[in-house]
Amino acid sequence: MHVIVVGCGRTGAGLAVELTHAGHSVAIIDKLPRAFRRLPADWPGQRIVGFGFDRDHLEEAGAKRADALAAVTSGDNSNILCARIARETYEIPNVVARIYDSRRAEIFQRLGIPTVATVPWTIDHVLRRILPERAATEWSDSTGRLHLIERPLPPAWEGRPLPPGALNGDGFRVVAVTRAGLPTIEVGDLVGQEGDVLHIVVTDDLEAKLAALFPAVSLASGSNDGGNRP
Repeated sequence: MHVIVVGCGRTGAGLAVELTHAGHSVAIIDKLPRAFRRLPADWPGQRIVGFGFDRDHLEEAGAKRADALAAVTSGDNSNILCARIARETYEIPNVVARIYDSRRAEIFQRLGIPTVATVPWTIDHVLRRILPERAATEWSDSTGRLHLIERPLPPAWEGRPLPPGALNGDGFRVVAVTRAGLPTIEVGDLVGQEGDVLHIVVTDDLEAKLAALFPAVSLASGSNDGGNRP
């Protein structure tokens, strides 16, 4: 593949290096010549001083033959403009723009411009490390709104069919279960066992509801077993 990277900050430089290590040809664009100091001296790609929304600079970078473009400058407006020109003018098939404003990222996603919203992603990964009891997010989509979350099976659900009815709708979906260290996506006929881990897809607006659902279901189940559960 031939890939254009717009922005030679830490992200852009790291991306360019990884792409060349993977055997791809890369051209990187930045308005500041000193930005290229972040690249190794022997980096084999093409360095272009300019702007990713300037057609002359894009064509110098090989936009007419490019397979992909990543706009990762520090400016949301520049990144979106680069992505739109790449997609609409040069018809580059694989385009992505880094966006700091998650609200704008959602809008551009709906317009068909793939974005990576860095702030929601960063917040989620920081919370995973400072709040160990928080549901672990294994994956988030580029908008930061859709998450794959793992939660241990509550004791009250042991011996019951999976997935529990409460997670079969209402914005949740159990997509896999890990049992004895082995994951499976065939969850329809499983019965909950001690130590099971549920992998649940959920949107960010429902994470609080998901967190509340687990203890709520456990307590409700306890009322039917003679009060033996605390």
